[in-house]
Amino acid sequence: MQEKRTEIWCEGETAMEMKEVTVVFYRREFKDDKWRNAVDEESLDALFERLGKDLAPVGVRLSRADDPDMVMEIKGYGDLLNSVRIRSPKDGVGNMCLGHVIGQSAHLNLVEDIERGVNRAAFAPETIEPEGSDKVVCHNCGCGC
Repeated sequence: MQEKRTEIWCEGETAMEMKEVTVVFYRREFKDDKWRNAVDEESLDALFERLGKDLAPVGVRLSRADDPDMVMEIKGYGDLLNSVRIRSPKDGVGNMCLGHVIGQSAHLNLVEDIERGVNRAAFAPETIEPEGSDKVVCHNCGCGC
């Protein structure tokens, strides 16, 4: 896997001192422009800038990475959620799709959903069903839960 870390919003702290939450974006192939338009890179950049600064003082280091080796075919919003992964190794959140972390999306807003997922991993990871749990309610993203 050739993962490329693109941004880290916390300077001067070591990984040992802080919890690290990483949002990983798989490469996406859009089958419909409707879902291509759901990804607003400027809004995502602004979210990571703001959220990274907000989380650093409470001991959470936020990073963003791209994994170009993993490709998701996007046919709907569930696929879009599946193409975004949340990692928080200290909490046992290895590489869960965003839909698994947040459950159902309230407004089909990727920026809002990523913020919900990051905050849940940062502050309430015990509320995230473990991978393979039979209590997980499928959100139809294709992750296999």
